Amino acid sequence: MKNTFGSSVAVTLFGESHGAAVGAVLDGMAPGVPVDETFIARQLELRRPFGTISTARREPDAFEIVSGVFEGRTTGTPLCILLRNTDTDSAAYRRDQARPGHADYTARVKYHGFADYRGGGHFSGRVTAALVAAGAIALTALRGRGVAIGTHIARCGSVADRAFEHLDADIAALADKRFAVLDDARGEAMRSAIEAAAAARDSVGGVLETAVTGLPAGVGEPWFDTLEGQLAHILFSIPAVKGVEFGDGFALAELRGSESNDALRMENGAVRTVSNHNGGINGGISNGMPLVLRCAVKPTPSIHAPQESVDLATGEGVQLELTGRHDPAIVHRARVVVDSAVALALCDALALRFGTDHLA
Repeated sequence: MKNTFGSSVAVTLFGESHGAAVGAVLDGMAPGVPVDETFIARQLELRRPFGTISTARREPDAFEIVSGVFEGRTTGTPLCILLRNTDTDSAAYRRDQARPGHADYTARVKYHGFADYRGGGHFSGRVTAALVAAGAIALTALRGRGVAIGTHIARCGSVADRAFEHLDADIAALADKRFAVLDDARGEAMRSAIEAAAAARDSVGGVLETAVTGLPAGVGEPWFDTLEGQLAHILFSIPAVKGVEFGDGFALAELRGSESNDALRMENGAVRTVSNHNGGINGGISNGMPLVLRCAVKPTPSIHAPQESVDLATGEGVQLELTGRHDPAIVHRARVVVDSAVALALCDALALRFGTDHLA
């Protein structure tokens, strides 16, 4: 039973949705990395629910760094961040009635019925708050090496955002947006689609597109620890992520090699590709071009419409009508979680390639 990602720079997540707290331990981060608590708070704010398109649960996300930081910088020893849960309401949750689309049944099987089922327990999206807090430190370390990460809502329901165009400017523009789109008018249409789903007692999903600039060539391993493999590993740990693709992804299957190959040229003394169909990775190793990936986020499984399920204690069929506080969409809140996960994976990959002190 493992809740840790990473080899050189590793993150461990702990806590449950309705338990005392959630948190993260970041181990292996280089000493001397600035820890900006204002930036951590801002990142957590981007994940928090807001308005009619999110759950009514409002956790303040006050965090406490209990180890690994001294005088505003990492010490190089394990860094522990704690976020206490204060706005919980467990009355709507039943131990034996498995909610469709959730991990209620699989968690019961794996943990022999001892798992905390309230609010999804350890499987809840609430635990991603700890991932975001740790990811803020990873993002700071990467920024010090000239690496920038930005994610936008490429699609929500049937509404699509514009594509990335000028990456540096687009990434900068996304940094402080709570609803991270590149075209604000399309963003309003997405929000209307979320509100319509909520009114119908339903939910919607979406696609998040991430771009990374400044990543040097040569990062990643062939075969079993490819850069794609390590990124997919951490991205698939995010609740509701059901698909990950790099570059043109599945669309490459419809092209010929003459269309999908990225031609090479020399530019300012460095090898560059003319196109970027492969998303900045060849042979599992970064090629120095922008890294581009997309995550498919499924509709929130907690919906208020009646659903067929099973009472796990009796084995009898039941009709569930969920109550409580739920998101009609989580794609807009998941955006900063994806940024954080990508940052943590890249810190680990860079430390493995160049040594831990590379991030200092």
